[in-house]
Amino acid sequence: MNNTQTLTDILRKFDCQTGTLHALDPATQRLRLLAQQGVPDFLLDKIDHIPIGKGIAGCAAERADAVQMCNLQTDTSGVARPDAKQTKVEGALAVPIFDSAQKVVGVLGIGKMQPYEFGESEISALRQIADSLAPTLSLPPA
Repeated sequence: MNNTQTLTDILRKFDCQTGTLHALDPATQRLRLLAQQGVPDFLLDKIDHIPIGKGIAGCAAERADAVQMCNLQTDTSGVARPDAKQTKVEGALAVPIFDSAQKVVGVLGIGKMQPYEFGESEISALRQIADSLAPTLSLPPA
């Protein structure tokens, strides 16, 4: 199954409208976009190469932990980049993808168009799915 279909299936399972799948490029220490759904075209260049520590996905990679926002549109933590509000996403969750050595190799992000706080069971389920993707992650040509 390809990354786009995998992401579509994940979004359906969590009743989400947007999602991203990034792999960590060890050479650049940036997250490179492998698949997305529901992200406006004008933002694609901004999420194509994400520095570690920047934005929701970059923070999830840096912290090696889930990053959640109940309402991205009203968030004032500074984690979400200003352009992220243009997605119209409100409830957002990004989890790191770990390989078998427990090293971060990517990030899986999902989002809803309404305020939403993902529960512990949902976060745990998304973490398990994310980790199962680790062996299939491969970077596209630069």
